[in-house]
Amino acid sequence: MFESLRKKFGKALQEEDGQEIRKTEIENNIRTILLESDVSFETAERIITELEDFIARSKKRVSMTDVRVAVKESVESILQENEAGTDILNPGKKPYVILFLGINGTGKTTTVAKIANYLKSNNRRVVVAASDTFRAGAIEQLGILCDRIGVHLIKHEAGSDPASVAFDAIEHANARNLDYVLIDSAGRMQTNKNLLQEMKKMKRVAKPDLTVLVLDAMIGQDAVHQAETFNKETPFDAVILTKLDTDARGGAILTISDQLKKPIIFVGTGQEMGDLQTFDYKWYLDRIMP
Repeated sequence: MFESLRKKFGKALQEEDGQEIRKTEIENNIRTILLESDVSFETAERIITELEDFIARSKKRVSMTDVRVAVKESVESILQENEAGTDILNPGKKPYVILFLGINGTGKTTTVAKIANYLKSNNRRVVVAASDTFRAGAIEQLGILCDRIGVHLIKHEAGSDPASVAFDAIEHANARNLDYVLIDSAGRMQTNKNLLQEMKKMKRVAKPDLTVLVLDAMIGQDAVHQAETFNKETPFDAVILTKLDTDARGGAILTISDQLKKPIIFVGTGQEMGDLQTFDYKWYLDRIMP
């Protein structure tokens, strides 16, 4: 995972005896690596500017080791800025209601089931709401996954009011003193105004404690554009990034962290229910920096 980015950094920042640091050359190399790895231009320029400042402030001859440390610190600062502030396993409220947003194809519905499985494996009691009522296939898919992991699913007929499904799930959780309500939602494209109005209604009814946007790492910088549009209509609190196991370039995490100013709380690393992990910026940093 992220092996390509790590190798590129390793080659560009390799120390050689007697090597003279050519400021412009190393900056151009780092910029190219970042852009080729799906880091946005804005984020790449931020890292390059911080590297320039480091070199300008240095009182001694700068080595490639110094440059490597400076780049790593710049990347780390981006990742640290938006660390998650909520402990998902101990939110301090029950039921804790989480609403999941995202367009079709991101793996949103599977991610809802993965989060339910994660919570259940940590001895938390969960109910899931199948509020993507616009797709009968989504209700069926979530039903199969919830049966597999042993979590109760609240569902209505396809085409019914999504907000009413969420409401019933919250009532179910209150009556049984459950810990979490996870609400799937329609994979709406950002341009569909009717669906966006339906989402606003769901937020008014469900009053989620946490709204999460599920993004596909494979679409890279387009994920930022998706997120910005969603945030204008239905603001979200955090991001879950899926399909990280197939993200050959590795830069999407940096771009999302820098430009969205939202914490990445989980990453999906495969197709199985257990292929989900809480996001730790040190884990990512260790995999991209030599």
